[in-house]
Amino acid sequence: MHGLDSCVCLHRRMWSHITLFPHASHMEWGRAIARRLLHDGLLKLHPDVSKAIASQKAVVALESTIITHGMPYPENLTMAKEVEQIVKEHGAVPATVGIVKGKVHVGLSESDLEYLAESKETVKISRRDLPYVLSKGLSGGTTVSATMVAAHKVGIPVLVTGGIGGVHRDGQNTLDISADLTELGRTPMAVVSAGVKSILDIGRTLEYLETNGVCVATFGETREFPAFFLPKSGFQSPYNVTDEEEAAKLIANAQVIGQDSGVLIAVPIPEDHAASSLVIDDAIQQAVTEARDKGIRGKDVTPFILERIYEITEGLSLAINIALIKNNARVGSRIARVLARQKVPKYHPSSQLFIEKAGAAAKPVVIGGCNIDFIVKLDGSEMMLGGPTNSSNMRQSIGGVGRNLAECLSRLGMNPLFISAVGADRSGDATLRYCCQMDTSGVAMLREQRTAMYCAVISRTGELNLGLGDMNIHLQITPQYVSRFEEQIRSASVICLDGNISATTINYVCSFAKEHGIPVLFEPTDPCNARKPFETDGWKALAYTTPNLMELQAMNRALGLPVTAELPRELDGVIDAALEMSRPLLKHLQCVIVSLGREGVLLCSTSEDGEICLQPRKDPQTSAGQLCAIHYPAIAVRAEEVLNVSGAGDCLTAGIIAGLLSGQETNTCVRMGLLAASYSVRSQEAISTSISADSVNPQRVLENTWLQPQYHAPTSRGA
Repeated sequence: MHGLDSCVCLHRRMWSHITLFPHASHMEWGRAIARRLLHDGLLKLHPDVSKAIASQKAVVALESTIITHGMPYPENLTMAKEVEQIVKEHGAVPATVGIVKGKVHVGLSESDLEYLAESKETVKISRRDLPYVLSKGLSGGTTVSATMVAAHKVGIPVLVTGGIGGVHRDGQNTLDISADLTELGRTPMAVVSAGVKSILDIGRTLEYLETNGVCVATFGETREFPAFFLPKSGFQSPYNVTDEEEAAKLIANAQVIGQDSGVLIAVPIPEDHAASSLVIDDAIQQAVTEARDKGIRGKDVTPFILERIYEITEGLSLAINIALIKNNARVGSRIARVLARQKVPKYHPSSQLFIEKAGAAAKPVVIGGCNIDFIVKLDGSEMMLGGPTNSSNMRQSIGGVGRNLAECLSRLGMNPLFISAVGADRSGDATLRYCCQMDTSGVAMLREQRTAMYCAVISRTGELNLGLGDMNIHLQITPQYVSRFEEQIRSASVICLDGNISATTINYVCSFAKEHGIPVLFEPTDPCNARKPFETDGWKALAYTTPNLMELQAMNRALGLPVTAELPRELDGVIDAALEMSRPLLKHLQCVIVSLGREGVLLCSTSEDGEICLQPRKDPQTSAGQLCAIHYPAIAVRAEEVLNVSGAGDCLTAGIIAGLLSGQETNTCVRMGLLAASYSVRSQEAISTSISADSVNPQRVLENTWLQPQYHAPTSRGA
């Protein structure tokens, strides 16, 4: 393992600082809580389920009270295994949810399944029971509501059950209403069931679902709403879907519009398995009467009534129950499979844009640093050394170049996977809470490591005077750790690396990306880290890099090339120097994107027609044409409007990537980056909360007035 670079480099830009207090939506917090549960070991994903979710394959959640409280042993165990097998046979991965010894399991092992089926000490667990059961280390079966909570937090969109709970008979007086209904009203999942258990008040249940905004559709040619044991209840669903394609399209559109409530797909039991309505109605009436006479209330009512119906019908109800859950599993799995194949556009609140990426599984992968920053801004014109106290303003924030890139890409709707590491400490907790809107499933929380810290002392004018870093944890982002995410990386649209990770890891990722034809962007972070890829042949796999002039100089030195000791200050000289130092890199890279701070950005590449194409080449090693550069001036911002310059570079890079991934031409890509950067400098945070797919997109580019880009060719002495 490589040691931490011993040098602390002075450089002209800082890109990695944000405040600690975000405003997160309910859904974003749900995902953050799921990650927190995973880190704490309270939530365990079965390996098959985890792999399927990561690769965006069809997964079907299954509730487990039907195992623990719905059937006797061993019929319950046989049924559970057969249902899981049906899900597999129809192209999906089963994820039976249950609580085993105080842990939420999404996907049960065979031994856990047998334990829940056999145990006499399991409890029936609804949403309200989760905190108590987890804190006491208990085991039990999850109802539809508790299963929805767990499944939604890990990203499973479809749940299959026998029948959902509902409004109990006389519920208008007792207010005995199943938590399944309220969960459907607040959790955007699709539940596939044989309607509502026929022991309930079906009419009032449908009214309650309507009040809570739940879309209900019968699966079949009619709108007849089923009643669990019976294919017809006498009530009508608002809608019907004739097959799995229609059902998946309905669910997908609920996702597209960002609907917070769920969808209920009601599947009638096939007629050849249906019960005689007279037999069932008589058994239900007798069981309900007995429950009332015995004073049975709350969550004990349904298990009692179902058990009595089983006894009264001499086992007929159990056979029907097994038949309908198997039928629901077939239907639900087919729906989940079609849904997984669909390209569902990403929803952005209050946005008129739905961003749909080129591939269903393709998304950016960002691998890099994540740290707590302490920003010290001096009040005086110079920093006094030798012991005196310097009057200053201090601020703590969360940063890291990789993290900043991932956040900005997330805000632009690109949903990148972020791979990094934090300590199992308060700083790590704060970081993960802040990053709740991002996919941080690749962030390791390490118990024997400290979250990275960075202290920057900047002058009154914003120049960096001193940088101090405790970044050892980034060395834990090893090739071995990154290799855990090879499947996601293999399908990535682009890979972004920052220089905080080790040279070994950079070279590993570059080699993997070259093998699989994935474009790689390298963000050097500072002149010391800029050298890392260029000290071996790893840099030849890069497609893009985003240095400033000092970092570009360091790259040339790492290649053993002569460079001038003193860099130019005037813009024309800077452009000439950048173009010449980009020349050796462009033998393999497609474009060197040189950050010029307040002067904008310089694209250096080779071209046959004077135009630079940023879209990845089909043949990455092709570099035909003449060396050239295009300078794009920054958006003018008044001095009094500038609040923060630390995240402008990251926003510039993220905006360019977002343009690339949405298929835009070069001018639009760069201007999306400049637009994002302009939001950043006007914000106290490095990544402005104003940045979104609604504020940074091709239409916003068209609405702005831009200074014309300037074409540059090498000077005669450098040509």
